[in-house]
Amino acid sequence: MSLILNIDTAVETASICLSENKNVLQLASNENQKDHAAWLTVAIQKMMKECSYELKQLKAIAVSIGPGSYTGLRVGLSAAKGLCFALNIPLIAVGTLEMMAFAAKEKNVDLLCPMIDARRMEVFTAVYNRSLREIKAPFALIIDKNSFEDILTTNKILFFGNGSKKFQQVLTHTNAFFENIVYNASHMVTLSSSRFANMQFADVAYVEPFYLKEFYTPVRK
Repeated sequence: MSLILNIDTAVETASICLSENKNVLQLASNENQKDHAAWLTVAIQKMMKECSYELKQLKAIAVSIGPGSYTGLRVGLSAAKGLCFALNIPLIAVGTLEMMAFAAKEKNVDLLCPMIDARRMEVFTAVYNRSLREIKAPFALIIDKNSFEDILTTNKILFFGNGSKKFQQVLTHTNAFFENIVYNASHMVTLSSSRFANMQFADVAYVEPFYLKEFYTPVRK
């Protein structure tokens, strides 16, 4: 039995999902981004109780590792690490963009391009095929009308995620498609279960959020 708690706090809506052998047992979410830290621990306790499981029965914790909100990533990873240390179970790291791509993999296009808003005209993004093989590894991009021109010529690409809205305003290519794709911790389940089966674990002591770019805070005068 692979009972895994999946945690995603990388984007605006935080979510947790309890899964067993790739099956979703329960999903819970919180849309108030400022409240993720306070919501997370209580939500985990409530979910375990409602599913009639104890924390000690968990076999692993999976967490969305980034990119995404700096604060959100720290909240999720800190909670995941704490549980792993306390329960002496492994930690599984899942890329946020990979999780998003999994949510869209049944769409009838050639490539999937999840985008996370990184303020102004910048996004965190990557490109995957429908088998979730990386075509372009995660990177930060300042978008303009010529972005992805090289692969749009020969591929139908689905752009989605909160960063795609501003891209839609500047891109008019006939091979570009935009859609509102719902993604949450339930889309980590297959990914985390596969990593668990293959013993692909993160180092609990040293793993850090995948920020993709350094955090910048202006110095006050």
